[in-house]
Amino acid sequence: MSDSQLPPAEEPLSQPKERVQNRFRSLRELLDHVSGKDLAPAPAQDAGLLETLPFPFLAIVGQREMKLALLLGLINPAIGGILLVGPRGTAKTTAVRSVLDLLPQVERSTCRYGCLPEDIESGGMDAVCPECAQKYAEGKPLTAPDRVRLIELPLNARLEDVVGGIDAQAVGVSERARVRRGILAQSDRNLLYIDEINLLGNEIVDAILDASAQGSYTVRRGPVSATYRSRFVLIGSMNPEEGRLRPQILDRFGLRLIVRGLADGINRLEAYRRVRAYQTNPRAFLAQYADELSAAREEIQAARQRLNSVTLPDSIAKPAIALIQKMGIDSLRAEIAWFEAARAYAAADSRETVTAGDLRIVAPMALRLRRSRFMDEYFNNQQNEEQEVIALLAKLGKKNIRKKKNQP
Repeated sequence: MSDSQLPPAEEPLSQPKERVQNRFRSLRELLDHVSGKDLAPAPAQDAGLLETLPFPFLAIVGQREMKLALLLGLINPAIGGILLVGPRGTAKTTAVRSVLDLLPQVERSTCRYGCLPEDIESGGMDAVCPECAQKYAEGKPLTAPDRVRLIELPLNARLEDVVGGIDAQAVGVSERARVRRGILAQSDRNLLYIDEINLLGNEIVDAILDASAQGSYTVRRGPVSATYRSRFVLIGSMNPEEGRLRPQILDRFGLRLIVRGLADGINRLEAYRRVRAYQTNPRAFLAQYADELSAAREEIQAARQRLNSVTLPDSIAKPAIALIQKMGIDSLRAEIAWFEAARAYAAADSRETVTAGDLRIVAPMALRLRRSRFMDEYFNNQQNEEQEVIALLAKLGKKNIRKKKNQP
């Protein structure tokens, strides 16, 4: 879509919600338009100390690629996670926390242990707690609609906090030991955010990676064990100045974003003005984006529903595979992330067929930081060693042939 087709940035967006939704054919158009929205000054107000209102996602100045990646992750969790790499003060954590206003709804367990109807269908009544077993027998629902949540993993989290441990409260009440759900189980069908992921302990990282890859995990504490689902979108952020990320962790992130500071002085000034307006009166500032945020939520939900119908033609996929091979990328996660991101982008653009243009737009996010200099050197050394062995074997064979010819 050319710039001439986009709505003018200076046009006010104070129309009712219905008009806002009708103005844009896709989530992408809405994002492009709101990025240039002019804001009226907000009157000062005491925001109080108990309420924390996230900065509006659509109010973040610039950082288009980062915002687009987060939206694609909301639309299609199969992308496989998002990593934000950049220096301090570039709105990485602000952007992640601001998606709270855009999160869609899912069916959520109403039980503290996370019991679901499918647990009973697969494991019987013993697979859920007594309260949920009684509800199920009485025909009462075990779930209720709830918005996807953002679960943040603190850097000081212990392994038991992450995977779960014995629930002392349950033991005291029922004299039956049960495993308490950890952060990973709480993250099921949610977003799990890890700030400064490169500083996280190895054992915790390994537990997160295993749970993320399998979609479930089992906790054993003596004779007691429990299996929990862990189907979450993993979002991580890091500052390269503070340390590198292990290659096996980096490979698990489908999209990798290089987040730099705003280069344009006008954008930096506008970012300051918006931050100032937010700090002065958060509620009034959010109200200026209320209609657009509501429209964006509905667009995301519609894109999620449209996603199953989005197809990737072989005529588009095969050249893309050839490109990955030409780049020397070994991990199959590269094309999975690339193709799933392109499907999400097409769904966000109200289309059901992926185009070559979709692949070009999301390719940098999915393919960067995929190659390993270490592995290239390792395989080159290994190839040289194999060639040397083959050459020596060939010489040995020729020597044996000469010996046989010289024998009487």
